Amino acid sequence: MNYILFDDSSRNNLLPLTFVRPIADIRIGILTIREKWEKYLGQATSTITEPYLSEKFPLVKAEENILINGSVCPTPEMVDAIMKLKRNETLATDEYILAMNLGSDAFSEEMVSDSESDSKADVGKSISFSGKHVKVNFAYEIFSKNDQALKDDFELITKGRKSAKLSSTNNVVGAQNIFLEDGAVVEFATLNAKEGPIYIGKDAEVMENSAIRGPFAMNEHSVVKMSAKIYGATTLGPYVKVGGEINNSVIFGYSNKAHDGFLGNSVIAEWCNLGSDTNTSNLKNTYEPVRIWNYAQASFMSTGLIFCGLIMGDHSKCGINTMFNTGTVVGVNCNIFGSGYQRNYVASFRWGGTGKQTTYNIDKAIEVAKIVYARRDKDFDAVEQDILRAVFDLTAGNSSY
Repeated sequence: MNYILFDDSSRNNLLPLTFVRPIADIRIGILTIREKWEKYLGQATSTITEPYLSEKFPLVKAEENILINGSVCPTPEMVDAIMKLKRNETLATDEYILAMNLGSDAFSEEMVSDSESDSKADVGKSISFSGKHVKVNFAYEIFSKNDQALKDDFELITKGRKSAKLSSTNNVVGAQNIFLEDGAVVEFATLNAKEGPIYIGKDAEVMENSAIRGPFAMNEHSVVKMSAKIYGATTLGPYVKVGGEINNSVIFGYSNKAHDGFLGNSVIAEWCNLGSDTNTSNLKNTYEPVRIWNYAQASFMSTGLIFCGLIMGDHSKCGINTMFNTGTVVGVNCNIFGSGYQRNYVASFRWGGTGKQTTYNIDKAIEVAKIVYARRDKDFDAVEQDILRAVFDLTAGNSSY
């Protein structure tokens, strides 16, 4: 069977995080949504997404295809129901489609790449699914639902496996809920896994005097620097460096918050850098629910959350002592600096701060990205450059983007 993950209509609600990736490549819990599905299915998946992303994330069709909603995190019950789907059958909740079993001639990319994908279009017999699961509809749900997703991933990844040995130099609570992959280094740290698991990935390091409360996960080659304070539920993707204080935040990968400063109830995409003593406000002085910029509505919307910090798109960076107000959204490839609180919404490819902002030149942006990639022994190749140029063109002159 061939499995295809598709973007549903929540894609625009998940911007700026979905400007450079399909929904399925969002990280929530320990793994990306795609990685979760591929672990359950035991094979690779392909993608139906935006045309400008299709070279990096190509669609693979076969005679028999199961299309799966890429905004949905799998559960054993859901996977079992999907495996039982027959040709032209659909698995759905009362609100959206979870999966469809279709032949290669029975669907087009357009059929499942727009709002029709989660409607009750007639694609054959519909089977109802009511099992509990995590679905990501808005960017702020990545951190607000991270607790459950992280616990589910911990069970998926560690079941039946033995943790690498944890050094006796550490101060530990709930050792049975701590798992280290081979090569992980943790010395003279405090680990409290009483409220949720702690997962330390391959060749990751927790430096001395750090204090971590679960649920917490750090992926391969990530680093928690000395004396960091981290509260769950927090996830660090691969090759992330963090220091200072972090609470209930998700950092996708290859990004740095390496110095003191507070990051709370936030989502940071890939290839971002937060300057020393950057701070995010995650609570309004009035204790009212936080409003946040929504790309689909081109206006601010209520999250319904009392705590909500920063959503930052890929390749964006900020200078030292930057202050982000409660519920701030920063687009793709911004360079933000200057005194005072930044604007609650910063469109993509902006250069500047609280005063004057100009457009970040796309050629300069690509030049910087090449340097940043090379620092991680990666190549910002023609495919990556084309994606960034496509996002630049898409957002140019559009203050909503």
